[in-house]
Amino acid sequence: MVSYEPSRVIRVIPEILSALPLTLWILVMTVLLGSLLGFLLAYAQISREASFSKIAKGYVFILRCTPPIVLIFLVFYGLPRFIEWWLGIDVNGWSRAVFVILAMTLLFGASISEVFKSSYQALPKEQLEAGLSIGLTEYQTFIRILLPQAFRIALPNIVTAIINLLKDIALAYTIGLVDLMGEGNLIISRNMGNYSLETYTAVAIVYWVLAFFLSFISHVTENELNTEKG
Repeated sequence: MVSYEPSRVIRVIPEILSALPLTLWILVMTVLLGSLLGFLLAYAQISREASFSKIAKGYVFILRCTPPIVLIFLVFYGLPRFIEWWLGIDVNGWSRAVFVILAMTLLFGASISEVFKSSYQALPKEQLEAGLSIGLTEYQTFIRILLPQAFRIALPNIVTAIINLLKDIALAYTIGLVDLMGEGNLIISRNMGNYSLETYTAVAIVYWVLAFFLSFISHVTENELNTEKG
């Protein structure tokens, strides 16, 4: 019978948390870069330029159908060879975190673009016309009137996408990145495979706390926005 020591879970959590800064840095950089990419993709999909719209929709379809672990392998193993062949630059010495951010940005940008697009399309089109009718430019109408409402609509789905991203980043241990999951596997290796269940429980607890924190921030922000609206 497999033994399980709950006290071991508590003892191993501080070791796992040593990798938290790297995980959070990758998460923040990916959210920032992916959101920018997602905004451009969403804009392209709803633009009147048919060619841009088709390219953006094709990109989103392909990336959303690509498993995260496959994309990480393609970027980590394929991108250095492509850059060396195309530009003659050796990037094999780059940090693994860079490749993870690149892969996750491509993936997150595709998924968040659908959130941005759907939240924008959910707004009444009369609001744009009303903004233009009172002398605002299309840009001013978007920033002052449409964007705050679209953000309020999109917020729950944005948080869901970020939590999914956090879980996808855990796959980076497969290329040797020492994030939360990677640190957990190192601990198991140092213990010669012992206490693996306790270690994975500790890793899961850290991810649960992070997900709860993100959900809590989303809930507070949503309440604040609703209060301001009221």
